[in-house]
Amino acid sequence: MKVDVVLPCLNEEAALPWVLGRMPDGFHPIVVDNGSTDGSARVAAKLGATVVTEPRRGFGAACHAGLVAATTDVVCFMDADASLDPEQLPLVAGPVLAGAAELVLGRRMLGPGVSWPMHARIGNALLARRLRRRTGALLHDLGPMRAGRRADLLALRLADRRCGYPLEMVLRAASEGWRIGEVEVNYLARAGRSKVTGTVRGTLRAIGDMRRVLAGREGRA
Repeated sequence: MKVDVVLPCLNEEAALPWVLGRMPDGFHPIVVDNGSTDGSARVAAKLGATVVTEPRRGFGAACHAGLVAATTDVVCFMDADASLDPEQLPLVAGPVLAGAAELVLGRRMLGPGVSWPMHARIGNALLARRLRRRTGALLHDLGPMRAGRRADLLALRLADRRCGYPLEMVLRAASEGWRIGEVEVNYLARAGRSKVTGTVRGTLRAIGDMRRVLAGREGRA
């Protein structure tokens, strides 16, 4: 079975060769260029990825454009910055393909020598705890590597187009009674500095987006 993989992308020219080169058989990358000023789109196309241009800036805008462009029954999402290994996508997609879950997230586990900024780690842990209490889903990480069925994800009618998109997906899935699972995946040293967790300012902006989603006030790019 074929699986499309949505990769929101903003200036990831250096990371894309490694990421796209490790796509497992049957997993096809859709790179969503979200305003890159480097050669990300050119590199992605050269390496065989489907390239989608999303002019509206925002993580959620890029993710949703990729979801709309996908054509397979099951769709995966992951970052394009080499912080996650595409070879582990079958671990995340497997339970969805088998019908054992409707949404599966990858719980990031730090490898040797890999650092995760303390402000980002604390923020993620607090958010996961709040999410467990609110939804009952046994999640420990709001990880960007995830899988679900395309038609069902579109039916959730996700509205956020910023950093709250991944959180809104879980909240709406839980409200629909979806079986939500979690599997462990390796968290690697990314290429370059994160646009979100790389700075306190970026982390606070993401937390603000997620607070709006928790309050039912989804943000648009």
